[in-house]
Amino acid sequence: MSKVPETPSPLLDHIKRRIALSGPISIADFMNEALAHPEYGYYRKQDPFGRAGDFITAPEVSQMFGELIGLWAAVSWQQMGCPPKIDLIELGPGRGTLMTDALRAVRNVPGFGDALTVRFVETSPVLRTHQQTAIMASGIPATWHEAFDDIPVRADVPAIIIGNEFFDALPIRQFERGDHGWSERLVGVDADSGELGFVRGRETPVTDALIPATLRGSAKKGDIFESCAPAIAIADQVARRLNETHGAALFIDYGHPSSAFGDTLQALKGHEYHPVLRDPGDADLTAHVDFAAIARAMNEAGARTGAVLTQGTFLRMLGIEQRAELLKTGADEQQAVAIDQALARLVDADQMGTLFKVLIGYGRETTPPPCVSGVAG
Repeated sequence: MSKVPETPSPLLDHIKRRIALSGPISIADFMNEALAHPEYGYYRKQDPFGRAGDFITAPEVSQMFGELIGLWAAVSWQQMGCPPKIDLIELGPGRGTLMTDALRAVRNVPGFGDALTVRFVETSPVLRTHQQTAIMASGIPATWHEAFDDIPVRADVPAIIIGNEFFDALPIRQFERGDHGWSERLVGVDADSGELGFVRGRETPVTDALIPATLRGSAKKGDIFESCAPAIAIADQVARRLNETHGAALFIDYGHPSSAFGDTLQALKGHEYHPVLRDPGDADLTAHVDFAAIARAMNEAGARTGAVLTQGTFLRMLGIEQRAELLKTGADEQQAVAIDQALARLVDADQMGTLFKVLIGYGRETTPPPCVSGVAG
């Protein structure tokens, strides 16, 4: 039986043509093409969430996650003195599940719903449709923005900013330590197979400026350092917004609390790990978040940050175990088991509880929000 030829990928062909014309491209450029190409990009053309997608995020695991974040936002607002207007901003809101659960949880907090304007930062047309459907039932006004910097600054309106699994999808660059310096890891085309592959650029001592001073002395040949310029830029923008509006921010993502060496770039397709350079546009690409770099950027912009917490610690501080017990009241046995399983998935150390980290930021003149442990900046 003859083999049926695979359908050529327009995006893969586009990337190969780009490399043929101008040489190997950075991993950041590859990620931008794979995730955000206006026609073929992963986030532009499909809904990646849920069991039918490629991965499941914490809001999809249980309503408890979004509910507790909603209560965190409401208490933050109360600690600000209950201002009459507030922008509740979510970066990369997925299907709108987190915000829907959050708004339901705070509907009985006096004055909070009336003060709210919900703002979503979302580039995917497919996901915007889901978000519009999800938010409609809340009755709270919402607007959509292509980028965080597109949201108007209103000095008398504090901003509460939430980002769950937002930074991990931003494009990174990788640098590998050689005999005499660092060289950027690039994406090229293998001359023999014609397939995409990783190649190294020229070694240069200039790249040392990108490596945190705490790591330079311990670097050895073969070490890889990842840098995410878009994440640093957004952290800077968020910090300045927090200072201008006396606001607060909550970021939850998988990553490491301190800057470290390592190759964390990965692809997911159908809930399974997938070769990173295969099927661009049809698999999700992510990398672990360097929370120390995010906090450092926010502190340098004048904002304050708390110590990095694990997701399990954060959710327990907010009372997720008590919320689970309340949900089980009146539930049948099967529902109770499902609630316990969801709780374990969110907080246990061998599941999402330790891998996912939490960073809280706030303006220099803002009262520290709930769950701030230690202060930097």
